[in-house]
Amino acid sequence: RLPALLKQHRPAIVVLELGANDALRGLPLPMTRDNLDAMAKAAKASGAKVVITGMQLPPNYGRQYGDQFAALFAQVAKAEDAALVPFLLKGVADLPEPEALFQPDRIHPAAAAHPVILDNVWLALEPLLKR
Repeated sequence: RLPALLKQHRPAIVVLELGANDALRGLPLPMTRDNLDAMAKAAKASGAKVVITGMQLPPNYGRQYGDQFAALFAQVAKAEDAALVPFLLKGVADLPEPEALFQPDRIHPAAAAHPVILDNVWLALEPLLKR
């Protein structure tokens, strides 16, 4: 779908955000990395600048798996010369008691978290808008 959408809309900037769904579904990390890399390559090939937003997993997935998952975003950003938001939910999911910033499912951010997320993305996005 992405190539067709890129052709149709011709964006100047594409923000790629996978969330944690791939990892929560148990997909192999190389598959997730390859999917993200393919999306970044497609966006770049269309002429768009790319922002990749990093994600982290809850600790119950194990430290090694979580660290490898978090690292793949920076790896792809570096390989594709994309801007990086190291952790999209910084200041939201990493708070001691983040419940007020999440929907009842405790996975998706609530509206109250949106200004914090905006600030996180803006740090990577603003410089691209000035070029």
